[in-house]
Amino acid sequence: MRRSLFALLLLALAPSVVPAQTAAPAADTIRDLDTLVVTGEQPGPGMWKVVRGGHVLWILGTVSPLPKNMTWLSRDVEAAIAESQAVIAPPSVNFDTDLGMLRTMMLIPTALKARKNPDGKTLQDVVPADLYARWSALKARYIGRDGGVEKWRPIFAAQELYEAAIERSGMSLKGVVKPVVDQAAKRHGVPVLEARVALKIADPKAALKEFGASALDDRECFAKTLSRIEGDLESMRARGNAWAIGDIAALRSLPQGDQYRTCMEALAATGVAHRLGFADLRERVAATWLERALDSLAENRSTFATLPVSDLLESGGLLDKLRAQGYTVEDP
Repeated sequence: MRRSLFALLLLALAPSVVPAQTAAPAADTIRDLDTLVVTGEQPGPGMWKVVRGGHVLWILGTVSPLPKNMTWLSRDVEAAIAESQAVIAPPSVNFDTDLGMLRTMMLIPTALKARKNPDGKTLQDVVPADLYARWSALKARYIGRDGGVEKWRPIFAAQELYEAAIERSGMSLKGVVKPVVDQAAKRHGVPVLEARVALKIADPKAALKEFGASALDDRECFAKTLSRIEGDLESMRARGNAWAIGDIAALRSLPQGDQYRTCMEALAATGVAHRLGFADLRERVAATWLERALDSLAENRSTFATLPVSDLLESGGLLDKLRAQGYTVEDP
């Protein structure tokens, strides 16, 4: 469950809708959820269809978290992959460190130290009293007596709490789509095109040490994560259910909450992040995916891809950029 600095950065890379601002409920209003997650075999959503001149790109929208005990019936997706000449992987980032596996493993202690607040401070020392009171109530409910997390920077403590809340709410952050897509592509001999931006980190240990000693204004990230746990778990369950049963109308109507953009902005504001090239990373990742999509649409009769539903519903997002290139987009 616990993530390193760079793993947490990866969570924020996929373009997403900025969530609407809502008032956070008081910590003492935490209640059991009413929305039950679906279980058993479920069809999942239909696919977006991008077409021009006899060439088609099928896009499956993905959602996270999803119901934990759901089995996805993926026949339509597997059939689309079997008929395609290429699969485009979701947008991603590769941290190029020029290190072997052993030396990479040796970075773990440095990464763990960077996760902690500088100067031995605790969460209670670095966040306002009202935020800490909300944190304490949520921590007691979802994490329990773990005292080590109290020494973490707010951004990492909030992520630990978020993952624990998801787990306790009958949902899972483990993706169900990627393994199916990868297996189908391999089985049918369909090449997977990576939409990946490579970040060169010449001295990752020095970068982690610099980050560990640097100031990080991540209180807004902390606050938004608490608000999402307090007020959006039912919406997350509803979104997961809507994805599972293929209810696109419900996916459109439900708020697309996402605290990761705020957290990424806090990380990107540090001096070390600027030097590593994080400042415009989201835009570069999106541009790389669009380039792969346009190339594959031009070269292949059929292409398959996956993107977060929030991307597909975003005004001015990747679907709008494909429309601007002259492609027709048909909703599921």
